[in-house]
Amino acid sequence: MSAFVEVDHIDRIFTLSNGEEYIALKNIQLKMNKGEFVTLLGHSGCGKSTLLNIMAGLDRPNKGGIILEGREVTEPGPDRMVVFQNYSLLPWLTVRENVALAVDEVYKKASPTEKKAIVQYHIKLVNLGHAADKLPGALSGGMKQRVAIARALAIRPKLLLLDEPFGALDALTRGGLQEQLMQICQDNQVTAVMVTHDVDEALLLSDRIVMLTNGPSAQIGQILDVNIPRPRERMEVVNHPSYYALRNEIVYFLDQQKRRKQVQQLVNIPTVNVAETGLEKSVIDIGFIPLTDCAPLIIAKEKGFFQEQGFAEVNLSREPSWKAIAQGITNERLDAAQMVAGMPLALSFGLGKDPAMSVVTALVLSRNGDAITFSKKLYEQGIHSLTDFKRLIDQTEDKIRTLGMVHPASMQNLMLRHWLASGGIDPDQDVTLTVIPPPQMFANLKAGNIDGYCVGEPWNSRAVHEDIGVVMATSLDLFAGHVEKVLGVTEAWAEKYPRTHKALVKALLKACEYCDDWRNRQEVLQLLCQDQYLGSDPTYTAAGFLEAFDRGDHTVPEMLRNFNQFFVNQSNCLDSVEYTWMMTQMARWGMIPFPKNWLEVNQRVLRLDVFNEACQELGLVDQSRDRRILKLLGTDSFNPDTPLEYLENLTIKRQLQIKEFPSFSKV
Repeated sequence: MSAFVEVDHIDRIFTLSNGEEYIALKNIQLKMNKGEFVTLLGHSGCGKSTLLNIMAGLDRPNKGGIILEGREVTEPGPDRMVVFQNYSLLPWLTVRENVALAVDEVYKKASPTEKKAIVQYHIKLVNLGHAADKLPGALSGGMKQRVAIARALAIRPKLLLLDEPFGALDALTRGGLQEQLMQICQDNQVTAVMVTHDVDEALLLSDRIVMLTNGPSAQIGQILDVNIPRPRERMEVVNHPSYYALRNEIVYFLDQQKRRKQVQQLVNIPTVNVAETGLEKSVIDIGFIPLTDCAPLIIAKEKGFFQEQGFAEVNLSREPSWKAIAQGITNERLDAAQMVAGMPLALSFGLGKDPAMSVVTALVLSRNGDAITFSKKLYEQGIHSLTDFKRLIDQTEDKIRTLGMVHPASMQNLMLRHWLASGGIDPDQDVTLTVIPPPQMFANLKAGNIDGYCVGEPWNSRAVHEDIGVVMATSLDLFAGHVEKVLGVTEAWAEKYPRTHKALVKALLKACEYCDDWRNRQEVLQLLCQDQYLGSDPTYTAAGFLEAFDRGDHTVPEMLRNFNQFFVNQSNCLDSVEYTWMMTQMARWGMIPFPKNWLEVNQRVLRLDVFNEACQELGLVDQSRDRRILKLLGTDSFNPDTPLEYLENLTIKRQLQIKEFPSFSKV
């Protein structure tokens, strides 16, 4: 099914008076569904209004275009209506006449009676029946804006465009109009795009918030899904468990863009400086998620390891979700990113509806570090083991238990599914698994929206610390030593910037080694907990990382020496055995057909050549990992030479498909 509105790779370039060019927008891509409310957010000068004008047909892009219901937008038309900040009413016409002006123009074949009814209905819709015959000069600012909204809606546009519609109003009037607009859009299935600077307004009204980077060459920096159910009441929105996590991510993004602008103003750093640094690109952006195992990225920046390898500037971009990480890599906003282990595979296969894009990894950043946590309420009901959970499910078939995981291709999802299946629980039929960004896990568990989750630290330990969760199993119980996070880049990026890629791997290898020296762990913890990184309390962040791990089940906290593993035991080497197992699990649950050419997939996705060169240049020896049989959950084992036999012997699984993936053949 095609999108209702598609912004297709738009560039907008303006020619300045001195003959130079200013690139306002660069490669803007966005798809919208019918009835969706999308907000454009960003600092002044990021191109929000320019994009809105292009969507309205008031401006033309230099590249790309707007597709509305299958047709390209080339000029203004009645299928799109704009509501501006300054009302744009004709002062000599009454409220009724201002609305009728649009109706008369669009509904030329309608009878006077029909036109009158349309005008009257929409004036009533915005509660201005008592002022229908007043001139704009006799109206308050809020009433004028309601007239503008009524006029826009009266012609039944396919797309409503709002350019800071409440920016000039006082807080009380603005709040009332926001709620009225929200109700109108919801009742009439209006598709809308709004430009605003107001974070709370965006969260109240939007289904998605599209955040733009600073200009010039502004791009879509992040897209935030507002997972707050409709209909919405202002206070219910504020009290929703995801509200402050979403708000913090928006504020963080805006602050980050502000800091980057200040840095750019202070120093003019070239993006290509081969002669001085040996790197094709010395300024890069790396995405990360606020989890304990992002430590190597933070240490590489804070301890100067990036700088040692010739980087002039490395910007660490804290992202709200793994989905945002994937989008940042595929739309080239990010050069590289911390990724869940299976994400390079997922992006390369084109998991779900996303088109395939070759993504590679040359470095494992961390191993272990996950746990499965259930709510304290379940624990108090006697659910102390997987067997207990199976019994509960069998006894309460009318109630579906919901568990959170962070991404379909994550080890959290694959291990959680494997754990459930080992206890006779079908993860697709007996429970509901839902994707929740790591920073929002704790809030959703606390609110009772989910019964448990599988996630990295510090979100398990925080649940224990706040006495709302109990850890049922850790990585060491499920799959000791498993790959957890990797460094991911597109294959095209790796080929374009080979020296930069290798330098990045070298810097992070040194950081991984630093993180696994326990003499440094206290310092690493303090750096991690800073607001711009995790923003968490060291009290619970230290659990498993520096101090004993408390499961919250009244047992003595245990010192798990390799719970967060960054360097020891050949941690950083990519392991084709693990990746073959991941492919069997993705095929097991119907995410992908199992690739006949799994060996070629591993060779293409896992850049051991880059890893080995980086190790040699750093003088690191014996970093390779032996080919072996994997041991999982105590008795389960996986032979990488017979993955199809392993799949066939699994009892709980979806219908298996096997397919050759020609795209992984060596070119």
